[in-house]
Amino acid sequence: AQAQLRTDTEPVEDQTNSMKMGILTVIEDDVGTVQSSPNIRFFAVVLEEQIVVDEVSDLPTAFALLFGLIYALNMDYPKELKYTFETIQKVFMCLDPKCSARVQSFKNKLLQY
Repeated sequence: AQAQLRTDTEPVEDQTNSMKMGILTVIEDDVGTVQSSPNIRFFAVVLEEQIVVDEVSDLPTAFALLFGLIYALNMDYPKELKYTFETIQKVFMCLDPKCSARVQSFKNKLLQY
C-alpha cells in the first residue's frame, strides 16, 4: 500500500492524485514536527484517487480496511505491486486460498521453516 503524508492545510487532491490505492497519513500542520516525530491525526483509505474511508485511528486498521475493500470490490492490484499485494492478501491475511505460481512458491518456502 502506498502511504503519503500531508498537513491539514494542503488540499487532499494534491496527495490523492495518481494514487490508485493506498493509505493517506494526515499529520498536524505544526512547525515543531520538522525536528520531531509528526503528530498523526488520522489515516484515510484511498481507492482510485478518492478517499473512501476517512478518520481511521490507527495504521493496522487502515491496512486491514484497504485489503478488505480490495478483496470485496474485486479490484486489480497496481501492476508494480501485484505480487506484494497478492502475498499480503492471500498468504498473510488468508482472504483467498488461490495463489499465483510465484506467490504459492513463496508460501511453500515460508511453510518449510
